[in-house]
Amino acid sequence: MLLHRATRARTILTLLVFWSATAVAGGSHYGIPPGAHAIEGKVQEWPVPTPKFARDPTPAPDGSIFFVAMAGNKLGRFDPGTQTFKEWDLPKGTNPHSVLVDKDGVAWLPGKGNGTIVEFHADTGRTAVHRVPSGGDPHTAALDDNGVLWFTEQGANRIGRLDRKGGSIIEYKTSGSPYGITLDKEGNVWFCRIGGDMLGRLDPANGRITDLPMGEDSNPRRMAAAPDGTLWVTLWGKGRLAHVDPKGMRVLKEYPLPNGEDGGPYAVTTDAEGKVFANEFNADTVVILDPRTEAMRTVAVPKDTGIRKMTIDQEGSLWYVGSTSGRLGRIE
Repeated sequence: MLLHRATRARTILTLLVFWSATAVAGGSHYGIPPGAHAIEGKVQEWPVPTPKFARDPTPAPDGSIFFVAMAGNKLGRFDPGTQTFKEWDLPKGTNPHSVLVDKDGVAWLPGKGNGTIVEFHADTGRTAVHRVPSGGDPHTAALDDNGVLWFTEQGANRIGRLDRKGGSIIEYKTSGSPYGITLDKEGNVWFCRIGGDMLGRLDPANGRITDLPMGEDSNPRRMAAAPDGTLWVTLWGKGRLAHVDPKGMRVLKEYPLPNGEDGGPYAVTTDAEGKVFANEFNADTVVILDPRTEAMRTVAVPKDTGIRKMTIDQEGSLWYVGSTSGRLGRIE
């Protein structure tokens, strides 16, 4: 399925400009670096073919957007040029929680339902299944620059490391129901311990995990790495967005979000210019923060959307999937 020529040309140009930013931007370290443009707040949505807890969009090298239908056990792809969908059935019981597409176009899916990581080649349909040694529940993933997929296991309280070339998996025990995950500029793996009110930092060189407390009832949920090397974290329990210095192991500042403690900040991502996007799940809003000026504005999405993860594509548009509404959305 080909994208329109204009879209493909813009995608190639953007990739050339932003490819070097892969290690320092793009939400939870997606394989495709994000772009940036002025977001006017225009919202456009498309109903997904299988709206069975659809969630977690991710960009692919050709400009398409992949996502999963967790309860439907499917992988989906949307072509923005033709505005058409394609779906693939996944191995029985996978129940994918999320998906990432690397720079070679390979999709990697944490199989929360059966303790696997599914490797899917959309160009050929080839599928490889990598089983987690502990039988845990892969949740959310991040890609580093050395061919490794890092992922959280929420219920099993582990961090997983998958060698994407060899397929071997190593696990590291932790606590606090690990949730969102990203990497810093030094290659350390950071993750949210939503049930422990803290962040964890894993040193890949020795497997040692260090804690960064985030305050009582903070419930850190997801995190994103910014171009300047700092991290942004949604604090579900506080209704705040936290700015973290990973090198100094400290919280720089917390930003109260418009809908307060009950807003439910969930997903967070950044663009190539360092703008931060965080949604308030309970309020059906996306908040855009410019750290340079600390100006904050809100974009409303349709009622009962249910955004659990967001991504910035190569051109700088924001994508989300409504797990409640069953609709793929774009904000420009």
